[in-house]
Amino acid sequence: MAGQKMLKFTNVEREMPEKRPPNLRKEDFGEIYAEYARDKAAEQASRCSQCGVPYCQTHCPLHNNIPDWLRLTAEGRLEEAYDLSQATNTFPEICGRICPQDRLCEGNCVIEQSGHGTVTIGSVEKYLTDTAFEQGWVKPIRPHAERGESVGIIGAGPGGLAAADMLRRQGVQVTVYDRYDRGGGLMTYGIPGFKLEKDIVMKRMAQLEDGGVQFVLNCNVGDDLSFDAIRGKHDAVLIATGVYKTRDLPDAKADGIVDAIDYLTASNRKSFGDDVPEFDSGELNAEGKRIVVIGGGDTAMDCVRTATRQGAESVKCLYRRDKANMPGSMREVQNAEEEGVEFVWLSAPDGFEGDPVTGVKVQKMRLGAPDATGRQAPEVIVGADYVEGADLVIKALGFEPEDLPTLWGVEGLEVTRWGTIKADFGTGATSLDGVFAAGDIVRGASLVVWAIRDGRDCAAAMLDYLGQAADVAAE
Repeated sequence: MAGQKMLKFTNVEREMPEKRPPNLRKEDFGEIYAEYARDKAAEQASRCSQCGVPYCQTHCPLHNNIPDWLRLTAEGRLEEAYDLSQATNTFPEICGRICPQDRLCEGNCVIEQSGHGTVTIGSVEKYLTDTAFEQGWVKPIRPHAERGESVGIIGAGPGGLAAADMLRRQGVQVTVYDRYDRGGGLMTYGIPGFKLEKDIVMKRMAQLEDGGVQFVLNCNVGDDLSFDAIRGKHDAVLIATGVYKTRDLPDAKADGIVDAIDYLTASNRKSFGDDVPEFDSGELNAEGKRIVVIGGGDTAMDCVRTATRQGAESVKCLYRRDKANMPGSMREVQNAEEEGVEFVWLSAPDGFEGDPVTGVKVQKMRLGAPDATGRQAPEVIVGADYVEGADLVIKALGFEPEDLPTLWGVEGLEVTRWGTIKADFGTGATSLDGVFAAGDIVRGASLVVWAIRDGRDCAAAMLDYLGQAADVAAE
């Protein structure tokens, strides 16, 4: 009987939740997709083919049991579906919104390969968790027994919070240290509200605080509190700082040339109602300006779409390769194009004019032979350069790790040649006893879902470490 509710992809078309028209969604920072109704979520979930080898699950970093919670959704067993989703994913309501499903689960859906259109996995996941919050199915964190061991986590981003959740559920005493005045890391201050409304993140923060996780905010490790002091206070430490150092361009020092993280943080702070002098002065506000964003990843998409909402005169995105080779989500590129962003493909910056900036010197490119990654390398077309007028230039070239051993004055913390922390692949253990690392500070700038996976893996390894330490102490 249950099988009759599935395998409907042959006669039920793929249908995303309704998307607000571009002219309306550009007026605010609200999420652009409506919510599925219960019947529509069940209908779309019923398109799942219940593969014997589910590629969607295989290509999900968390290996979420997607076919089973789709089946439960199709059968109307929503609370069970949520419980199954939550079992492997600490923040399904966030992944349902910001994961690049077109590159992960949905991009590897078997019925997509057969030409029927992928199951809308991300939208169903979002619907499930939003419904769970509304219905009170999201249970508070209440450990069965308290443990005496204490863990310090540096960084309140997705990796650190995922670890905090798992450790606290096992009764470990958890303190999270973060440089910002709110937890959530880039989920709070980097990702715009039209992709992830901030009350979604704050709900999880409230759940963690209610569950006994202690937060020490506005805390710059190395300045306000030393790493050694944190290490001395706790039985184990997790470094989950992420990577915040922006890749730079030569001669990009003029007024009006800004880093993507500063621009996005200012915008998100305004959405919280904070006092943001840099925004109010116009320094980090796109209103009425010609905007040029340099880069082709998801951060660049966040910047161009933020600029349209701030009332920019024009918004252009320079990318040195073509559309097919863009690293960002194609869904985000489409949304940006709908909202009036102009993409200038095969174009790279070669300097700037004016101070304050008045233009970007642009070199036109063509794609040549493949580079070490297998992608065609861009080559300069001699004599095809020109100047793109600009009043505000936003650098969205990716992020690099800060030099933590130097910043924190830590001896013996080994790093890789890329500056990321050297950690065991499976456990996150570093060169220092009892110190673990997770997320982007280990793997480099990556996806939120990978940070969640790393945080969960590290939490499991830290529990083993604490258990072994307790055994030694008891002997």
